[in-house]
Amino acid sequence: MLSTRRRHRLPLFTAAAATAAAVAGCSSDAPDRAAPEAPAGAVGQSVAQSADSRVAVSPGGVTTKINVPAQSMEEQYAQACMNAKDWMTARGGDPKNLVEPFLKEVQSSDQVSPAAFGKTWPQLSEAQQAAVIIAVEAAADGGC
Repeated sequence: MLSTRRRHRLPLFTAAAATAAAVAGCSSDAPDRAAPEAPAGAVGQSVAQSADSRVAVSPGGVTTKINVPAQSMEEQYAQACMNAKDWMTARGGDPKNLVEPFLKEVQSSDQVSPAAFGKTWPQLSEAQQAAVIIAVEAAADGGC
């Protein structure tokens, strides 16, 4: 009988641990959100990478990828994604073709932007810039 109890406890414990991990990952109390990494060819254009291979820049001079762990608050990420989605919807056309133009606007503006977490592009850390790029790509994929 003891072995039967142990067999039933393990799945219950495993389910409880998995649920706790999932809830912790979605908690609004979590200080940072590591946004999912986008596929390398998400923008669909050739890019030049800097010597350290951390930053990819399009032929138009737009930073399209930063190879560092993305960092943002959930609210910031959601706001950036929705801002990009609204911008893309207003422009019309294929959202994937609008990723670079939107990023160019955010990166070149001297005005704070909801897409840049209420800051200008240069005020963001590389990790925050990576999160913005991922949020914009998610918007193009219908992910917000």
